[in-house]
Amino acid sequence: MAVSIKKAGLVVVPTLLTLMNGVCGLGSIAMATLGRDEIGETNAIFYAGTFIFVGMVFDALDGYVARLLKQTSQFGAELDSLCDVITFTVAPVFIMLSLTDVFPLRFLWSIGVLFMLCGVLRLARFNVELVPDDDHEWFRGLPSPAAAGTLASFAVTLPTVEELLAGTTSEASRQLGEQIILLSEYSLPVLTVTLAALMVSRIRYPHILSQVTHGQWNFFHLVRLIFVVVALVTVHELALPIVFCYFSLGRPIALWLRFIGLRLRGLTPFRQRQPREEV
Repeated sequence: MAVSIKKAGLVVVPTLLTLMNGVCGLGSIAMATLGRDEIGETNAIFYAGTFIFVGMVFDALDGYVARLLKQTSQFGAELDSLCDVITFTVAPVFIMLSLTDVFPLRFLWSIGVLFMLCGVLRLARFNVELVPDDDHEWFRGLPSPAAAGTLASFAVTLPTVEELLAGTTSEASRQLGEQIILLSEYSLPVLTVTLAALMVSRIRYPHILSQVTHGQWNFFHLVRLIFVVVALVTVHELALPIVFCYFSLGRPIALWLRFIGLRLRGLTPFRQRQPREEV
């Protein structure tokens, strides 16, 4: 009897982790919309971004724990997607709206709607194309947690930059910080549209943790690791947005440069399908 109770308790662990992901999404929305009245605008934005990252941790753990306990199910997959909609497609929109007001609200609202719709489509496509027992070493299209993390990284970083500006006595540092904040406010709407398009694209993105755990470590992983370490050491205040933007935008930029290079050399950028022989 005791064993059955213990087993029943373990069964609900993946579900609880998934639900905590959704709770983090709601917490992020609450901080972005209501938190500024209680703890101030800077702290509210910081915690809104932090909730997204905590949700990413729960999102990574629920699947791992479910496989470990052999409790994977269609119910768990659907529940995971529903919570992902809250945390990784809706909450980031409120973060973007909180971080920038340099454009008309209706314009920013339209961008937010686009991001949310593309995120929902991305999650629905992932569920349809999901192969049971697949190692998931690659994603087709930018994963919604990565897109959300990219926007959340600015929410975590920009308040830190503002605090550094308040405490610095160097005029050069102050001007640099102000330029970073201004550039972020203007670039975030454009970045949000770009992330939305990448989520519904067919560009392949690596599942880094899955590749490493399955022994797919190679030279390019080492290069990425060196890049992350250098970013952390040299510009640790801005390391989070740099790393997330590198993951989200690096591969599309590389493909675009390859496309331009092939065009300049007069080569066909894409493989032409061989015509089928008629029988």
